[in-house]
Amino acid sequence: MPWEQKRNVVIRRGDQPGDLGWVVMANAEVYAKQFGWNTDYEALVAKIVAGYAARHDPDSEAGWIAEVDGERAGCVLLIRDARPGVARLRLLLVTPPARGLGVGTALVRECLDFARNAGYQRVTLWTNDVLVSARRIYQGFGFTLTDEEPHHSFGKDLVGQNWDLALTAS
Repeated sequence: MPWEQKRNVVIRRGDQPGDLGWVVMANAEVYAKQFGWNTDYEALVAKIVAGYAARHDPDSEAGWIAEVDGERAGCVLLIRDARPGVARLRLLLVTPPARGLGVGTALVRECLDFARNAGYQRVTLWTNDVLVSARRIYQGFGFTLTDEEPHHSFGKDLVGQNWDLALTAS
């Protein structure tokens, strides 16, 4: 039976043609369908991805794609923050068919391992409170909520949250 089949999950660098475009498209489509977010969110994701594509330093910034059975199913970026020693986790996404397979946890683990190896002391992220599963993943890695604030974005009233993790060598 299909649900008994083991799924093949692979986390790889997001450096193949089409990967960055997929990050924009998948974020826009998934969150429009799940939360009714409008194209303002797609524009924000496109801006983040374009900045990363144009000027990322591969020694201190990276992106990853999760594939499930050979199909893109998730993503995350790690981008240097303006503050020294601080990185930002950006655009964590797992597509609905891949949820429950540990994809989000694997992506965040890869991201944090890279951050440690790159010498960062801290990783921060901004999210919205409606992204409950992502928050559980962040909390599982030890991120703590530093502040939150209501805002109107992407056509919705939301509560934005900032999370922070002090890195230790592992």
